[in-house]
Amino acid sequence: MNVFVASEFSEPRLRPASDRLVSDRPADAAGLKEALRTLGGGVSVITAGEGAERSGATVTSATALSVDPPRMLVSLNRSSSTWPVVERYRHFAVNVIGAAHQDIANRFAGIGGLKGPERYVGAEWTRLASGAPVLEDAVAALDCEVEEAIERHSHVILIGRVLSIRLSGGSSLLYQNGKYHAVT
Repeated sequence: MNVFVASEFSEPRLRPASDRLVSDRPADAAGLKEALRTLGGGVSVITAGEGAERSGATVTSATALSVDPPRMLVSLNRSSSTWPVVERYRHFAVNVIGAAHQDIANRFAGIGGLKGPERYVGAEWTRLASGAPVLEDAVAALDCEVEEAIERHSHVILIGRVLSIRLSGGSSLLYQNGKYHAVT
């Protein structure tokens, strides 16, 4: 296989693929997961519910859909314990976390086997306008009510109307290739 190489001032030329590390993968779930692991993403903990019905998940899929009007977009696995809670309460918080919150990220990712409200132990939580749990010292927290939930394939795409925002400052945590990375 040859690869075209071009610069602004030259004609394209062929370069042998052996000059690069190339590994073709099938367009299936395993190939997609492997490709997406290379994409660094900001780590957020999505929280929802009240009391014994609280749940949450660690995601790298939280992003702004729109800044005017303020809307967040989050993708959750439909088989997660968090989706039924979001569906019932019609709210969620996007807790942007920092390097000091790696243990929280792991708990909400299911590492250690903790479920539901057990994941909240060991951190301080509050509530804002929607009633969703918000991590007191999150780098930032976006409190949302569900505007729309679009179920597709294995996931649900949540569009949240941002009701309130809390900024504590600091740098967010990134996740890439199975490891956390602190942004400095």
